[in-house]
Amino acid sequence: MKRSFFILLSIVLLASCSNVRDGEYKLEILTTNDVHGAWFDSTYVGGSIRNSLFAVNSVVDSVRRAVGEDNVLLLDAGDCLQGDNASYYFNYVDTTAEHLFVRLAHYMKYDAVVVGNHDVETGHKVYDRVTSELKNYGIPFLAGNAVRNDNGKPYFPQYKSFVRGGLKVTVLGFTNPNMAAWLSESLWSGMSFKSLIPLVQDEVDRIVKREKPHIVVVMTHSGVGNGDGSSLESQGLDLFKSLKGVDVLVCSHDHRPVYFNDSERGICLVNSGSHSRNVGSVVANVTISGGKVVCKKLEAGLIPVNREKVDTAMRRFFHPDYLKVKAFTLQPVGRNDLPLCSRACYVGQADYMNLIHTIQLRCAPAQISFAAPLKHDGFVPAGDLVFNDLFTIYPFENQLYVMKMTGEEILKCMEYSYDHWIQTATKPSDHVLRICLKCDTRNGNNAWSFAYPSFNFDSVGGLNYEVDVTRPYGSRIINVTFADGKPFEPSREYNVAMTSYRANGGGNIITEGAGIRDHDERIVARYPEIRSLLYDFIRNYGQIDEKSIRNYSKIGSWRFVPENIADPALKNDINLVFDK
Repeated sequence: MKRSFFILLSIVLLASCSNVRDGEYKLEILTTNDVHGAWFDSTYVGGSIRNSLFAVNSVVDSVRRAVGEDNVLLLDAGDCLQGDNASYYFNYVDTTAEHLFVRLAHYMKYDAVVVGNHDVETGHKVYDRVTSELKNYGIPFLAGNAVRNDNGKPYFPQYKSFVRGGLKVTVLGFTNPNMAAWLSESLWSGMSFKSLIPLVQDEVDRIVKREKPHIVVVMTHSGVGNGDGSSLESQGLDLFKSLKGVDVLVCSHDHRPVYFNDSERGICLVNSGSHSRNVGSVVANVTISGGKVVCKKLEAGLIPVNREKVDTAMRRFFHPDYLKVKAFTLQPVGRNDLPLCSRACYVGQADYMNLIHTIQLRCAPAQISFAAPLKHDGFVPAGDLVFNDLFTIYPFENQLYVMKMTGEEILKCMEYSYDHWIQTATKPSDHVLRICLKCDTRNGNNAWSFAYPSFNFDSVGGLNYEVDVTRPYGSRIINVTFADGKPFEPSREYNVAMTSYRANGGGNIITEGAGIRDHDERIVARYPEIRSLLYDFIRNYGQIDEKSIRNYSKIGSWRFVPENIADPALKNDINLVFDK
């Protein structure tokens, strides 16, 4: 009954739109993206205030009050189902009730949502369910480039047309085409993903001809990129520079809050960033004369979200859900005797990574482990552990794979990883970490940051080795043996444990680093999500301590050398990055 009502209402409104009266029209398009489970405004431990959809809704409602609800379109560009305890809980624990994100989207009156790569990472059971539940409220989960293998048709909806402020608006949605490089095929079985170029232009031409809208919006779960056509993952600027007949391009994925306005071509781009920190805004002023659009002016921008200014009615409404997640989050797991700090991982071997390597090397037939710190600045103090701490240690739903590689390929991967992590230095005053000044989007000031994502800084467990910071790329990894002292041979094959993200080519370490293209054929074992392996390890052993994760005859040891150059330079660099 509910679905039929939305269909009938859409038909009536869209039919009446073909006879739009002459005059001036104004529409405001609001966007979010990469919310990553930042739904509740309070953390589950300590009760700290944080960015949330509650605060986003306060912004959205203020705009609706100012310009009229009928003059606002609210859109999300993906990665809405993963990234927080709450999303995990409603993805995998409480699966009988309607998904919390669906209820949030309905409450906030989202008009359309795009499928992100991390939404696909949740698996068919989750995103198929969410697609169906969103549809019940008339909200399409869009991904026009996800194509079924059996009949070539789209797996998800491609587009939807709306009437807002008397104008007909057609919204097309596309997910990231680089899915196969990150995720196991089991997560997206039955479909494939097409590049956004030239597909988006082709679909715009076809759909606009049919729908005849006044405004065309293209939403992509794609990074902004450099606009040079080199990145399948980030095709935003490629589209911005080439699309015709599109008024608004929404980008996402790279967490880069940015907007561009091209008044000459009549197109604008907006990316609100991530984690409910900003709302993207596009104000469209349209003049209709003789039943046709004779003037169209668009202005994109960003609206900062004040985390403390929340929709209190929304908070009260969803408080029972918050309490469910909090209770789940605070359940005891075990004990931690060693402070785990991801900052320490960037300057040498650290317990944070010793723990991950220990767990991965326990998974037969693994002999060697690749792993990186997935929390940029994570810290778990010594003391009793609760389930929440596992999200700090391991925030993503990556599976564990074991893959066959030669010793030479392993060395190439190590060189590639460390080359994105460090640069060659000759004296203690040089930078060793590969860092640069970047604009801090929170305050507009320049701040030191890693030049590349730290979640690709793979160290290696199971081996003893040194990284010489004075040598160039290709010769930095020296004195390599197995942890037990046995020789490491470049010509031999070994079994290497790594995340499903890495095994599928994520971060380019095995593809560009070692030139491996047949990675699917090399996988010899698959294990569940690494966070669940971590949970089992702690529950079985009871605690994290020196005995459990500092068995160097198993996990090996490594360090940066020569120490008289590396140690002072690394200390200075890490203080710059973390502003100490």
